[in-house]
Amino acid sequence: MLDVLVIAPHPDDAELGMAGAILKLKAAGRRVGILDLTNGEPTPYGSPEIRQAETDAATQILGIDWRGNASLPNRSLQPTLEARQKVASVIREHRPRWLFAPYWEDAHPDHVAATQLVEAARFWAKLTKTDMPHEPHHPERIWYYFCVHLRLVTPPAFVLDISEFWEQKQAAVECFHSQFIQGRPTSPPTFLDRLRDQAAYWGWSIGTRYGEPFATREPLGLANLEGLFLDT
Repeated sequence: MLDVLVIAPHPDDAELGMAGAILKLKAAGRRVGILDLTNGEPTPYGSPEIRQAETDAATQILGIDWRGNASLPNRSLQPTLEARQKVASVIREHRPRWLFAPYWEDAHPDHVAATQLVEAARFWAKLTKTDMPHEPHHPERIWYYFCVHLRLVTPPAFVLDISEFWEQKQAAVECFHSQFIQGRPTSPPTFLDRLRDQAAYWGWSIGTRYGEPFATREPLGLANLEGLFLDT
């Protein structure tokens, strides 16, 4: 059983969008898993074998409890009924309290399809009288992380302070050498420079060094106001 299931269109999206949050959740004793929907290939410098090795290395850094791959098609990901059943079955098996999915507006069609798929699978996971394995389960919330290909600064619902975990996040992202280092410009600002600058911007927005933004389609509920105040 998982507390959190992060669903990513490709290996590396979970790391880009919310590795800091994953590390913070693990430090708090939460059980966290990642479901990659595709193997991310083909890409210019990758292969299925390379991407698997990179994913394994990043998984070790994150220290998560479970990682799987739905083996759906990269570049042509669609929220089909077959794909919905696959994802819903994983949700029923691992019974997470929270799901994390990509932000719903993006230039990458796989990311948009992934969000639609997660939302539909969350609903399907609670169905009875179905041939899906495992007992029905309905995660409480879907949160949305940002790994977008649009040059937009979308106001988030909240920003999480990840200052303590920035170096580990960077190390996890750097595991994907074929995607973010090989063949990329080496003169500043590099891709990794941009990633750091974005994290620094979100950290600045809440008065910390580094941050990760998150969105929600549903209202945030608070039992008290203590969570609104940073310990700074």
